Amino acid sequence: MTKLEAEFSNLVKAFRKKHMGKGPREIRTTFCRNWAICEMEGHLSPVEKFIATATDGKQALRTARTEMVKEMYRTHRPVEMEELLGARFVDLFVDIDLDQDIGMSIFVFDRDIPHKTG
Repeated sequence: MTKLEAEFSNLVKAFRKKHMGKGPREIRTTFCRNWAICEMEGHLSPVEKFIATATDGKQALRTARTEMVKEMYRTHRPVEMEELLGARFVDLFVDIDLDQDIGMSIFVFDRDIPHKTG
């Protein structure tokens, strides 16, 4: 990861900790065109791991960790990320594998950012 990618990863972790109480244990960011692609590990708390063992627990957790996360970014603009990249946040795509406790978030910005990585 470049220094900028590491800084972006730290902002993602801080943002999630602030708005969800816990951020992922590890984040690796890669920039591609106008995307910031974040691979994440260690999302789930012990309580969430327990909930995932219940009959409907996985679906409830998956919804919380995808749709609710996207709504969180819509409600609370990631201004620090925008300032770091010099680009406006447009959208977010999120997926998680609850069994492996890994996830992916793709942040979409209004302009390409690779030129900032050099």
